[in-house]
Amino acid sequence: MRRILLVEDSPTQAYSTSKVLERNGYEVIVAVNGEDGVAFAKERVPDLVIMDIVMEGINGYEATRKISADARTSRIPVVMMTSKDQVTDKLWAFKQGALGYLVKPVQEQELVSTINNLLGT
Repeated sequence: MRRILLVEDSPTQAYSTSKVLERNGYEVIVAVNGEDGVAFAKERVPDLVIMDIVMEGINGYEATRKISADARTSRIPVVMMTSKDQVTDKLWAFKQGALGYLVKPVQEQELVSTINNLLGT
């Protein structure tokens, strides 16, 4: 079973996204902030990371940059899932190492399709 790390500070969003991912056959690990997201990526080495941007502490851009720059985690694809919908937000996310970008609210099919494309399934 493929493992996904969901970095999301909203309990409601984390719950609903986790349920969608589990329903589609993924194991889900939830981190509630960017610091934990980086640590969990190093410790648990998921197959993919779904990263919110706006969070307390280090934001999703910085967490993505840290995951992408570390030799232990640089191979893990990161998908930003955020309410930020400006072109500059998306460009900045890709500069930090993100390979996908989804704007909330995300439809289940779009989320699953993005994940499957990045994981080659």
